[in-house]
Amino acid sequence: MADDIRQLIVDYVRKEYLDEDSDQEITADTKLISGGIVDSFSMVSLKLFLEKKFLIKIPDEKATPEAFDSVNNIINLLKELVPSVKE
Repeated sequence: MADDIRQLIVDYVRKEYLDEDSDQEITADTKLISGGIVDSFSMVSLKLFLEKKFLIKIPDEKATPEAFDSVNNIINLLKELVPSVKE
């Protein structure tokens, strides 16, 4: 389950935040915010995407740059909020 979600997020980030001709690799550990791929505006759109996809509300206090800095960090956040997200 988590692997499917991991791939979903990687695909979303690649499609939404990288140029079509970009050869930058996105992995579960790629630094999204501190690496300059996702900015604060993009983080909000990523948060909204996750909320819509998983029918959840991510509390503002949990939507930190650290929580969104990698796909693995996002998975850990989702594990807290979505009971069906497991390894």
